[in-house]
Amino acid sequence: MTKKAPAPKENWDEKSIQALRRHLGLTQDELSEQLGTRQQTVSEWETGMYQPRGASAKLLSIIAEKARFKYDASLNASFDVSLTASGDATTSSDTASKPLKKP
Repeated sequence: MTKKAPAPKENWDEKSIQALRRHLGLTQDELSEQLGTRQQTVSEWETGMYQPRGASAKLLSIIAEKARFKYDASLNASFDVSLTASGDATTSSDTASKPLKKP
């Protein structure tokens, strides 16, 4: 019987949470609905008051993986890595300081 290795633990800090939310084009309220938490909780994560843990941290990691989101703290930027039809990797960058879309 083969055991699967646990998924790598993602450390979610305020900048990476905000960058993921912006990458997804969501408001704090919309992200909180997807996570099953309060908007205030997302705000507290993004201000560094608290960090997500347990199920919330795991859900953020799953959402990030599905969205092909990779955050590079040294560049303060997020990246969407995709494969073209020919199998070549393409990368697009989205700085974390990008303004939010107005509803």
